[in-house]
Amino acid sequence: MNILIRTDSSSYIGTGHIMRDLVLAKQYPNENIIFATQNLEGNINHKIKEANYKIELLESNDFKELNSLIKKLHIDMIIIDHYDINFNFEKELKELNPNLKIFVFDDTYEKHNCDILLNHNISVDKKKYKNLVPENCELRCGSKYTLLRNEFIEAKNQKSIIKISKNQKTIFIAMGGADHKNLNIKILKVIKNIRKEININLKVNLVTTTANKHLDKLKEYCKNKKWINLQINSNEIAKLMIQTDFAIVTPSVTVNEVYYLDIPLIAIKTAENQMDMYKYLKKNQKKCLNIFDKRKLKKFIIYHIKKLKYE
Repeated sequence: MNILIRTDSSSYIGTGHIMRDLVLAKQYPNENIIFATQNLEGNINHKIKEANYKIELLESNDFKELNSLIKKLHIDMIIIDHYDINFNFEKELKELNPNLKIFVFDDTYEKHNCDILLNHNISVDKKKYKNLVPENCELRCGSKYTLLRNEFIEAKNQKSIIKISKNQKTIFIAMGGADHKNLNIKILKVIKNIRKEININLKVNLVTTTANKHLDKLKEYCKNKKWINLQINSNEIAKLMIQTDFAIVTPSVTVNEVYYLDIPLIAIKTAENQMDMYKYLKKNQKKCLNIFDKRKLKKFIIYHIKKLKYE
């Protein structure tokens, strides 16, 4: 079977789509997997090549270009992980390619014309898809379908034997591979003030990627600060997570990983497509920020530090 994965990454879009698509691709080990993606600024197409998958570069998100590629490559199933491809786009694909199976990712309860829909977030409410997909659509919803890289499964097994220092508290920070809101330095400044005010040995494991347009400024800020462990394009994110006391992340697919490893968290919303997860976390009494607020963040961090002290 020929499978085409339509997705993009960039400094604006972020890197999460491609990373989860690479996990999904492994579920089809005997099929011919091809990625269709644009060469956008700050993309991580190199990750696709590193995983030994073929890439077809697209000039745009134009329907005709993608449809021509589907016919040229004799595609049997297309996996769509793209917010700019909607119901009408999918409907036309189906009309022009009746035997094409359409598999879509959805995080925001949009209408789709598809055969399979995947929402692997822990926050998903399957009932909301009623009347949004065809009756014969296969719904894959919830943590049962969460796409986890092998490193997280291995880390879960190692967590019980990892010893976290009692004299040092460590915070994991992940504001997305692109950090398009440029929050990393702001968060680090809040932590720096806390370290001084309450005289605590606080360390930070911060992960980002080369898709981050603010990377040079972040590197400069972290320079000569031994308490910051800046990791760029890390392949050991799960290992860094289990070595920390709590995490500061976006309410995105990263939360699925944090939950899986049972790590306390603070979530800062940076995009509207994170609203469902944000509401879920709020409902479950997690510390969340709808927008960055240094005073509230400071309060939440101190809360977690004090909580750790008495556990």
